[in-house]
Amino acid sequence: MRTVTFAALQFACSWDHAATVATAERLVREAASRGANVILPQELFETPYFCAVERRDFYELARPLAGHPTIDRFRQVAAELGVVIPVSVYERAGNALFNTVVVIDADGSLAGHYRKSHIPQFPGYEEKFYFSPGDTGFRPMQTRFGALGIAICWDQWFPEAARALVLAGAEFLLYPTAIGSEPSDPSLDSMEHWRMVMRGHAAANMVPVVASNRIGSETTDGVVVSFYGSSFIATPTGALAADAPRDGEAVVLSSFDLDACRETRIQWGCFRDRRPDLYGGLLSLDGRSRGGRDV
Repeated sequence: MRTVTFAALQFACSWDHAATVATAERLVREAASRGANVILPQELFETPYFCAVERRDFYELARPLAGHPTIDRFRQVAAELGVVIPVSVYERAGNALFNTVVVIDADGSLAGHYRKSHIPQFPGYEEKFYFSPGDTGFRPMQTRFGALGIAICWDQWFPEAARALVLAGAEFLLYPTAIGSEPSDPSLDSMEHWRMVMRGHAAANMVPVVASNRIGSETTDGVVVSFYGSSFIATPTGALAADAPRDGEAVVLSSFDLDACRETRIQWGCFRDRRPDLYGGLLSLDGRSRGGRDV
């Protein structure tokens, strides 16, 4: 038996950097005090979601990973509490800028980092202005509490990312996100769809899934995005194990025996009966061709 307790956080973010990071730490500590081993804060939690508009001065928010004060702070917290903390930051690497999660292991060491692969571009979510597509690929990171698979927000709409991570050995999937209202279509509420897609990843890959989202209404240069929270944890069959409300700070937890999950995953046969020889179309954009050749 190898039981691991996961926590998903959600909270509001502001331009008071010190206060916002202190809120994240406070909720991490609360989750740890309640027995959490792996604690997931939301995407880009240091500031409001600056990607709502295109402003060149926001490029200055990006920082190198080495010596990053927020990463260093949570390395100390992780070591003190003995927990794993994936920390989402805006990374500057030479002339490139990435939306990056750094995974801090339970002794404060760095297990690795992941750069967001799928970059959205919609009104209110102008991420192609700020981020290059990630180049790290989908690879699990080994931590004290198991092999961690992580992807970021828009990545979660792509089942290939989840499958690639679990095929490579991920025992659970984590999705830090920042999603809410659509400034171009105020009638659209994607919350249930957002949850259902990730619950499908849990069910299809038979692993626990943890998703953390921010809350609150943020206005940037007149563009308003109201984030709908609803952070959750799904079981390996896709059921909701724990979920947070649409608003209000929250820490939700759920525990899983990862050894039992692995045994069930093998017995169920979803990976045994895969036919990668028939999936060549997935390597193309149109589902039919690759390099000018039909597949």
